[in-house]
Amino acid sequence: MLDEFHEWFDTFTGVVATSVVAMPVAALAAGALVWWRRAAGAAPGWAWRASLAEVGMVYGTAPPVWLTLLPGSRGGVSLVPLRDLFAILAAGPGTAVSQIVGNLLVFAALGFFAPMRFAGLASARRILMLAGGCSVLIETSQYVFQLDRVSSVDDVLLNTVGAGLAALASRRWWRVPAPMPVR
Repeated sequence: MLDEFHEWFDTFTGVVATSVVAMPVAALAAGALVWWRRAAGAAPGWAWRASLAEVGMVYGTAPPVWLTLLPGSRGGVSLVPLRDLFAILAAGPGTAVSQIVGNLLVFAALGFFAPMRFAGLASARRILMLAGGCSVLIETSQYVFQLDRVSSVDDVLLNTVGAGLAALASRRWWRVPAPMPVR
């Protein structure tokens, strides 16, 4: 029974299927947060915006992070920038596209929604720093926990760029601080 559990959840298909199953739970969580905020007196627009941003950050970031922490088939460390990227490009277009797009999407939801929810993160530089730090944490975890995955500086670069691009895509909805009242 436990082996079947691991076979299902320790695969790309298992993570994707779990994400699909979790979608109604995420929608219910967003609705519950809106209801709770409205009951506390929050404006409807802000209640929806904050709730959707919070649920979007978690729902959009947890599955890709889960995938990066699944055991792999080969381990190692690559600290030379762009070495792995060029090796991936040489492997062929199918592999290159899936690896590059996958790495760009790891923190895309965080980059997209965090500035919408937190005014302190409404800056491309801050999002890049946050995503870069989170990505370094993942790559370090892959190495420390001996997950037989390559801990690569190229993954950090692609994860960070993906979050930055997503942040720029949501720029028009970034939360601006409320103006100070005039006395």
